[in-house]
Amino acid sequence: MKIGCPKEIKPQEFRVGMTPAAVREAVNRGHAVVVETKAGEGAGFTDADYIAAGATVGSVDDVFAADMVVKVKEPQPGERKRLRKGQVLFTYLHLAPDPEQTADLLASGVTAIAYETVTDDRGGLPLLAPMSEVAGRLSPQVGAWTLQKANGGRGVLLGGVPGVLPAKVLVIGGGVVGTHAAKVAAGMGADVTVLDRSVNRLRYLDDVFGRDFKNAYADAATTLELAREADLIIGAVLIPGAAAPKLIKADQLKLLKPGAALVDVAIDQGGCFETSKATTHQDPIYAVDGIMHYCVANMPGAVARTSTLALGNATMPFMLALADKGWKKACAEDKHLLAGLNTHAGKLTYAAVGVALGLPTISAAEALDL
Repeated sequence: MKIGCPKEIKPQEFRVGMTPAAVREAVNRGHAVVVETKAGEGAGFTDADYIAAGATVGSVDDVFAADMVVKVKEPQPGERKRLRKGQVLFTYLHLAPDPEQTADLLASGVTAIAYETVTDDRGGLPLLAPMSEVAGRLSPQVGAWTLQKANGGRGVLLGGVPGVLPAKVLVIGGGVVGTHAAKVAAGMGADVTVLDRSVNRLRYLDDVFGRDFKNAYADAATTLELAREADLIIGAVLIPGAAAPKLIKADQLKLLKPGAALVDVAIDQGGCFETSKATTHQDPIYAVDGIMHYCVANMPGAVARTSTLALGNATMPFMLALADKGWKKACAEDKHLLAGLNTHAGKLTYAAVGVALGLPTISAAEALDL
């Protein structure tokens, strides 16, 4: 199979879909890999690194002529025009809040497999987890920066100092993002509370981290009560493949502390807060009713080398299976990879996206017969 890896063109996106190690693995199995020139520069990989691994370096046209395109972020409008029926696209998609991208993928007929909906035996999302870990660990850092007075925040130091109480941090969602966010925020000395709706998850957090941070059940009243007391609120709730729930409404901002910071890690799925809108690393924050919002849609891109290596470790086995077997056989033999199928031959194959966008769907299993 010919595999293409383009340079990411989303603003301030420095990650790359394949590492030289992944290229080497694919080439050793008899596949051809073409990497767009300078695709890996943002993550610290040179064209020479890819050539040494066995790839050829070419143009964007060369890359999108491949049988399978491996990316990081969702294809941008110009990239979507290059996709075609019979081609496999393997990348993050986040279709639920993005009707334009969904329409373009369906029109192209491409077979699109989304990292964020591939599953595992434990009910987890193994290709989303590494970026969730990175984003979770970044969120207290960027939240602390957003809280600085020069940036419009409350002027509060997360860890406080002797004689001054630390900041109160509320993490909504106790999954991968929330756990890593809470660990780092607590490590910075903040007073941290994690909310979740799974009692079993809360038990786990209490057993493992009980001395580091507190937890509570995420009913609406408790969420609002703790939000009113918080200096920093981190939105970390994900419903696989679906639009994120709105946890704080626009009319509730006036109840929060002036200058409080909201960091929305779920912005790729539409955001956890009603007033969230996607921002970039270049212009990451904005204020609504005196509340600072940090809603960068590709947070892990800020630490591109770490993120690329972590993502590459997770995606490589699936990428190799798709290349070795073809997408139909690979998905037929692996229900977890099949769960990643979002579009095929003009059909939407992920029910949560159909619900979010009001579009008809077929099951991924049905798509295997098309």
